[in-house]
Amino acid sequence: MSGIRVERAHGPGVGGAALPHFHINRRRFLQTAAGGLAWSALGSYGAELVNQKPKRVGLIGAGWYGKSDLWRLAQVAPIEIVALCDPDRRMLAGAVEIARQRQKSGKAPRTFADYREMLKQEKFDIVLVGSPDHWHALQAIAAIEAGADVYLQKPITVDVLEGEAILAAARKHRRVVQIGTQRKSTPHLVDAKRQVVDAGLLGKIGHVEMCCYYHMRANGNPPVEPVPEFLDYDLWTGPAPLRPYDGLPHKRWWRTFMEYGNGITGDMCVHMLDTVQWMLGLGWPRRVSSTGGIYVQKDGKSNISDTQTATFEYDGFNCVWQHRTWGAPVDPEYPWALFLHGEKGVLKASTRKAEFVPLDKKEKTILFDCVFEREKFPEDVTEKDIELNAAPATRRHMLDFLAAIEQRGRPVADIGFGHTSTSSCILANVAMKVGRPLIYDPAKRVVTGDREATQLLARAYRQPWRRPVV
Repeated sequence: MSGIRVERAHGPGVGGAALPHFHINRRRFLQTAAGGLAWSALGSYGAELVNQKPKRVGLIGAGWYGKSDLWRLAQVAPIEIVALCDPDRRMLAGAVEIARQRQKSGKAPRTFADYREMLKQEKFDIVLVGSPDHWHALQAIAAIEAGADVYLQKPITVDVLEGEAILAAARKHRRVVQIGTQRKSTPHLVDAKRQVVDAGLLGKIGHVEMCCYYHMRANGNPPVEPVPEFLDYDLWTGPAPLRPYDGLPHKRWWRTFMEYGNGITGDMCVHMLDTVQWMLGLGWPRRVSSTGGIYVQKDGKSNISDTQTATFEYDGFNCVWQHRTWGAPVDPEYPWALFLHGEKGVLKASTRKAEFVPLDKKEKTILFDCVFEREKFPEDVTEKDIELNAAPATRRHMLDFLAAIEQRGRPVADIGFGHTSTSSCILANVAMKVGRPLIYDPAKRVVTGDREATQLLARAYRQPWRRPVV
């Protein structure tokens, strides 16, 4: 089959209809100045922001990336951080202090261990969900049903039917849901898409590669120990299986268990596949297959794969993912990246840079550098654990989210796109488990001709938690 020639900028939405989105360009961005935020060169939308009543914001999951998302939002919009929720009291205490310093009012937000109480006692315009993956569906749907627009971290769920449930809830209640796949708002990737892909410099695209070779798979054999008094471990676990407590699950430890997520494929492939789908205007893959397992790092408790290859088949070409949490990357310049192979050249792209390498040696390579904003946002430099290269993208992603809220439209990383990219990665894990290719039918919500795989589209919930119903 022949490859494709890319012309359109965005892929189909749910049901095949094109979805509008609202992307804020660089000239309509926020600047910092001595003494706090200054609003500059924002155009009409910026003026609307300045004159708006601060939006009431709540955060569910006050860990590393939940806080990072909240601070980025606070940098680009007038907000009131009303409440923070986390079953870890120490985590909450640290987040409250930073929130008090960062918001104009200087008020300390209320704190909750249980998101249900937070949503019952407070009214929110926006809720950010930055909890571990196994909580995303229940918390996002609860926030939607409470009337809030939602910024939901990726991957949106731990199983496919949870994704269908979030999508259905968002559409039913007419809520804006932006997914934290901020590559769509990453300046150098936006430029690469426009100047290379949309401009047709690649010609027909016949193959796509995606990879992650970071040594990010936590491992080890920590002993079982008493749960500390500041952590409600049963509530942290929620609908997931209750593992024996062997230390704080925060940061990387929970991601090393399939009980709470979908391994490196669910965590890292979702970013790259989502970016490919956006750049090439793709929807659901025709077929998904995958092989892999724990081939090298056999010691320790981790049960996620250390080696995996997944193939997402589209008409005319395949998107192939590979990760290894050991050894060296194939291309040291691009350890976590995507490669669009066209008849006229290749586009290499990562979170830190991109380059178009033409096949014709007479033509020049086009380089796209990462944008940093240390001068505009000096607080970035001293923020603990910040990803400086990702901060500008997240700020733009938040502005796109806010624009969609104001216009009641769909953002660039709408839940429809987030469901497709997340569930495609989950299907890869299911395919690896059953040992055969899968064809998912999103209309019927089944794996065509495969009863066993269909049953794996929904995980069992621990009692008394109940799965959301589509």
